[in-house]
Amino acid sequence: MNSSVEQPIMTPASKSSKASWLDYLALTKLRLSSLVGFSAVLGYLMAATRPYSIAQILLFAVSGLLITGAANAVNQVLEVEFDRMMKRTGSRPLPTGRISKERAIVFVAVLLFIGLFVQTLWFNPLTAGISFVSFLLYGFVYTPLKRVGSIAVYVGAIPGGLPPLIGWVAFTGTMSTEAFWLFAVQFIWQFTHFWAVAWVLDDDYAKAGFKLLPLKRPATAKTALVILSFTVWLIPLGVMPFFWGYIGMVSSIVSVLAAVLLVWLNIGLVRNPDIATAKRLMFAAFAYLPIVQIAFVLDRV
Repeated sequence: MNSSVEQPIMTPASKSSKASWLDYLALTKLRLSSLVGFSAVLGYLMAATRPYSIAQILLFAVSGLLITGAANAVNQVLEVEFDRMMKRTGSRPLPTGRISKERAIVFVAVLLFIGLFVQTLWFNPLTAGISFVSFLLYGFVYTPLKRVGSIAVYVGAIPGGLPPLIGWVAFTGTMSTEAFWLFAVQFIWQFTHFWAVAWVLDDDYAKAGFKLLPLKRPATAKTALVILSFTVWLIPLGVMPFFWGYIGMVSSIVSVLAAVLLVWLNIGLVRNPDIATAKRLMFAAFAYLPIVQIAFVLDRV
């Protein structure tokens, strides 16, 4: 641990305070887990070729939330010492001592077991298998690689891109080219989204030794060019499925226009490589995925 980095002071009160259910909820990063679960449900709906019940969708959504929550919690267990170093994460339940590592690990095990059990029993073993692989990649490969270099982002984009594919498999029980296309869209989007976030939060990440930008610090126009080299692929990914007959013209147009907007903002980052411009790209990337995926589902229906 780098002793030169100022760390949050843990008061006796914070050490002795009892964990509430909100603290355990915080371990799951509910907002992030909900976004992941949302894209998985949209993948499920994209695959739907026969009537389905709301109960099925809710059950699948809950299972996804549990597994994703377990992955987010194990990430915090492994990074507790680094979270103490950063302003953004220093007040989390583990760094402050409100929840012990041991209790967090039990919490992870319970969430993971229930989520995988539900997916195996009510959907199919392939869905649970892919979900488990995603959990392992995120928790035990991506997480330690964050201090190694930007290779972490390439690895993390795999579990990050899997939710809609998992949703497709949950309904069909098989993987198809359509499932891999859904994965490809979210996989490529991960780079634009995450590197924009990493650009904005780079100073905080540096305190914990996280090396997430594609090039060495500080971020420059060359860094923005690397991000752009991924962002542009979202345009053909919005066009090709229309010609394959997977989606209609309306959702294809929405997808392409949204991708062009990201490319335009990314070019702006090349011209003005600063945090304010990176924030605009970051927020646009946040909006891109739900808008495009909802358009896919509505067009499919």
